[in-house]
Amino acid sequence: MRNAPTILHLDMDAFFASVEQASKPSLRGKAVVVGGLGPRGVVATASYEARVFGVHSAMPMAQARRLAPNAAYLVPRFGLYRAISEQVMGLLRRLSPLVEPLSLDEAFVDLEAGGSAWDEQSARLSGVKLRADIRAVTGLTGSVGLAASKMLAKIASEQAKPDGLVVIEPGTERALLGPMPVRTLPGVGPATGDHLRRAGITTVDEIAEAGEDELVRLLGKAHGHGLYAMALAHDERPVVAERETKSVSVEDTYDVDIHDRLRVGLEVQRLADRCVGRLRGGGLSGRTIVLKVRRYDFSTLTRSETLRGPTDDPAVVREAAARLLESVDTTGGVRLLGVGVSGLADYTQEDLFAQAAGERADASPEAAVAEPVPEQPAPTERHWPSGHDVRHTEYGHGWVQGSGLGRVTVRFETPDSEPGRIRTFRVDDPALEPADPLPLVAGRAETHCDREQDRAAPAAVSPDT
Repeated sequence: MRNAPTILHLDMDAFFASVEQASKPSLRGKAVVVGGLGPRGVVATASYEARVFGVHSAMPMAQARRLAPNAAYLVPRFGLYRAISEQVMGLLRRLSPLVEPLSLDEAFVDLEAGGSAWDEQSARLSGVKLRADIRAVTGLTGSVGLAASKMLAKIASEQAKPDGLVVIEPGTERALLGPMPVRTLPGVGPATGDHLRRAGITTVDEIAEAGEDELVRLLGKAHGHGLYAMALAHDERPVVAERETKSVSVEDTYDVDIHDRLRVGLEVQRLADRCVGRLRGGGLSGRTIVLKVRRYDFSTLTRSETLRGPTDDPAVVREAAARLLESVDTTGGVRLLGVGVSGLADYTQEDLFAQAAGERADASPEAAVAEPVPEQPAPTERHWPSGHDVRHTEYGHGWVQGSGLGRVTVRFETPDSEPGRIRTFRVDDPALEPADPLPLVAGRAETHCDREQDRAAPAAVSPDT
């Protein structure tokens, strides 16, 4: 452990939703939910206004709509999010060469390695300046935690949310951690938390009081040792600049060959679920599903299937693994089975862009009073995802508020304008075209945004509002 809080953890506040609010004046201060709008869609990010109603990330979109029916529901614009993330990561790299990104909106920074901080005062000044620079460059807010270890820096940033800065001074860690619930510690998920609760352990202090031997007995050697050390505020993990995982996989070897085809299928399903658990534990998703089968004669076969986009949906991985199994002859028996996911990403596209076959959009109250046009069938080649940018030859830049029944409703406004007017057009109106996002901060050069990536999924998105 260091003797100064020189490890920084940055977590952007409700990142996807905040980007949408910054780019759309009419949504500022209102509930915004970003995610897949189809029946299998999930919430990627909810604004703090939406969280008041109980909406949170990874929640099924249908449940979110029940909790917050009047929120704005938008399809993600990953090209724009990546571009803004690159700006933020660039600011972090000015502080230190040791920057460890965890996702588009979250990273650790070793301030000491960059000479940016060496004691509490200099660390605090670095955090204050970083937050100001992020706001100036992107118009967004981020929460900063500073501590002597990665674990404590992340806990500090959680306490700082939203739009704050918290410093945990060395020597105060045990007193701070003690009353916190066990789920506060890294690696303690719902299953481990329930296991500890049944043993009468609900706080970090109680983990320390239970002792290392008891934790090893309850959780196993590796997990028990690690958890006990964290309960004592011991975390020696360094900030690692390059942190690339190429694949996530699980496999089991059987003492006796499995001959029953039904049993083989059930084992593959179980392995798929375990693989997704590891995938989600790392905050990852992947495009390529891999099945590994070692047969009775030690011959090993692998089969793979690449999806349209990254996923961490257990149902999607199970289905793909089952399809792959259909092409493998297991008649003589199976010694080993494995399921893996590669082509990793830090967001989930397959769930977010789940297709709603035949789904009709719910017209918004504002759209109802917009200019009426005759209903016409929507040409299949033109799709208008909710929240994406468009440009009209007469009215200028705007964004899609909703589409369906052969019409598209657009609100015309820009990041630095007043809330704009709504107009409705035919989906095949030649004057309306997709557009690139505008910079969030007026006067700054437009952020680089890969137009093709930004629109990679509209074909899989059903019209929705």
